[in-house]
Amino acid sequence: MKTIHLALFGPGKVGSKLLEQLANSEEHLKNSSGIILKLILVADSSHALLNPNGIKSGWDQGFKTSSQRYSFDDIEAYLKKHQFENLVSIDTTASDQFPQKYFSLVNAGSHIIAANKVANTLSLEFYAELRSQLKRNNKNFIYETNVGAGLPIVETLRNLHLSGEKITRIRGVFSGSLSYIFNTFSEEEKEFSEVLKEAGILGYTEPDARIDLSGKDVGRKLLILARELQLQKEFEEVSIESLIPSRLNGETSLEDFNSRVNELDEHFQSYKTKQLKDEVLRYVGELDVEKGTLTTKLINEPKASVLGQIEGADNIFEIYTESYKDQPLVIRGAGAGAAVTARGVFGDILKISERLN
Repeated sequence: MKTIHLALFGPGKVGSKLLEQLANSEEHLKNSSGIILKLILVADSSHALLNPNGIKSGWDQGFKTSSQRYSFDDIEAYLKKHQFENLVSIDTTASDQFPQKYFSLVNAGSHIIAANKVANTLSLEFYAELRSQLKRNNKNFIYETNVGAGLPIVETLRNLHLSGEKITRIRGVFSGSLSYIFNTFSEEEKEFSEVLKEAGILGYTEPDARIDLSGKDVGRKLLILARELQLQKEFEEVSIESLIPSRLNGETSLEDFNSRVNELDEHFQSYKTKQLKDEVLRYVGELDVEKGTLTTKLINEPKASVLGQIEGADNIFEIYTESYKDQPLVIRGAGAGAAVTARGVFGDILKISERLN
């Protein structure tokens, strides 16, 4: 039997769904693979539940009754005191600051799994230093869910690159939320604000939909893939088309934006009127490796094309290489939702467990 000790940071939608999936798979993993997953920490931004003997199912009730306020020094001391074998820290937060703690976690003996994209989109200096620290400590850093939720995009791209395959271009729909929004808006007679509200209810958009409409999330995913190909790019070099009209951007509060969201209807109707009968709207990301350009934009796409045929909240990626020159390698599947992302993180846990003695 092999025991993997798990420390989860961020028990929100994805984190709590992951814990549910882990609990449901406990016996199956033990019997089929000889793997015991032991949860020894659950922490949000202010409170942590710690148990070196393992936090049992029903963690949420325990978190409500037994979690305590903490500083990160407390977390470090706890991990170093117990010297957990096969320790894996999982970042399912949406925090811009938490990735700075990865260095401390690695020094405390932990591997890292991140659904949070921030660490891979900070400065090149941070990017390189983190990998140097991981190498010095012989620790893994896995982040398949950074792009495409549960789809095998990062690993596929890395394997192609490492094998010497020349990748020339990557193009696709990188955002499940924007995929759902424009699939629905293109095909149905609904106002844009109504579609946006539906996407929020389904859990596809962030609580602040401007995060999705800004295009920055797609830009970050493009940057992650570019860096996998060893392109030395900063986030500021990504050309991003924001979908938010200037009058609703800038100093507008979330409350103000939500109260004026109907103003988006006329703005997006103008895109729809330019759409031909056999076209649909798609918000795409494109990486031209040869030119070194990273671009996101809203386009009209023929319905019959690969990108035009996706449905729901699907993501789709076309990877053009020397071997896949005229007919690209296409990866398509669900690109949004807590359950899908959590399943991808679960897969990353299994990847690390395979690498550990």
